[in-house]
Amino acid sequence: MRRALALAATPGVPLGPNPRVGCVLLDDEGRTVAEGHHRGAGTAHAEADALRLAGEHARGTTAVVTLEPCNHTGRTGPCAGALLAAGVRRVVFAQADPNPVAAGGATTLREAGVEVEQGLLADDAAALNRAWTFAVTHGRPLVTWKLATTIDGRSAAADGTSRWVSSAAARLDTHRLRAMADTMLVGTGTVAVDDPLLTVRDADGVPAPRAQQPLRVVMGERELPAQARVLNDDAETLHLRTRDPRAALTELQQRERRHVFLEGGPTLAAAFLRAGLVDEIVAYVAPVLLGSGLAGVGDLGIGTIAAALRPRVTDVTVLAPLDPTDPHDQPNVRLTLAPGGDH
Repeated sequence: MRRALALAATPGVPLGPNPRVGCVLLDDEGRTVAEGHHRGAGTAHAEADALRLAGEHARGTTAVVTLEPCNHTGRTGPCAGALLAAGVRRVVFAQADPNPVAAGGATTLREAGVEVEQGLLADDAAALNRAWTFAVTHGRPLVTWKLATTIDGRSAAADGTSRWVSSAAARLDTHRLRAMADTMLVGTGTVAVDDPLLTVRDADGVPAPRAQQPLRVVMGERELPAQARVLNDDAETLHLRTRDPRAALTELQQRERRHVFLEGGPTLAAAFLRAGLVDEIVAYVAPVLLGSGLAGVGDLGIGTIAAALRPRVTDVTVLAPLDPTDPHDQPNVRLTLAPGGDH
């Protein structure tokens, strides 16, 4: 199963809209007959990929799969049926399929006389497809809100300048997290003031290939400047003409987007928080004091400390400077938090 999980996590596989799945076929002696993995929407599922490579040798094998074999016909045929047709004797899978449209493969296999076991390394499999699992079970994309602040909670100085609140290491880490999402989201105000690129770039500022870039989404009713950098050819851009976070996520779910990386300003962040639509917070805190300026988040309607939003800290990481000789490049702290704590 660990090998199947490694296959599922093969680099270069699109992050959505489908789950990442790996499959290993074993003979009765535990020897590998064939391996396969899913390479994105429209391509063969992991089981079909492995069965194709195994050919007649698939008969009598055990299929070890990271996700319950699907039971429906979508862009490709049902994997449960393919396993039956190939004569697979036993199926061991990790995560049950949370998608009601595709679930039921285990039942189909059992009813046909195939030995089925489930739950092996299920948590590992669910973690691999965290955003996909969330989107399927909640009917909307997972939302990660990222912010960078000074230690007194400012995201920009009084004159509006914000480059750079965070360190070079924090900015590089942000690009790593961007690459793990399939959608970047900001408001029209951020585009007007900061003119961001909203792309995934390496330490030298070179953008990743267009095919590996998240969808850039700008949310709001005002027009985008024709010269805005977010409209360049580095990645696809979508303008959602709404101020309603729930409407925006509904549209993105319909477009089969699974993970939104929210990098908008304090107003947009507050709107998502007030709507209860932030599922993860990543905060980069820099050893900088401003004393005034733009707050990291807008008005949440909280008037007393007893009502404060208290997200649960799940990780604290100190990001060392990329250039220790630069006095301005000091360590930053990355806090990862899960909303839903005490209010």
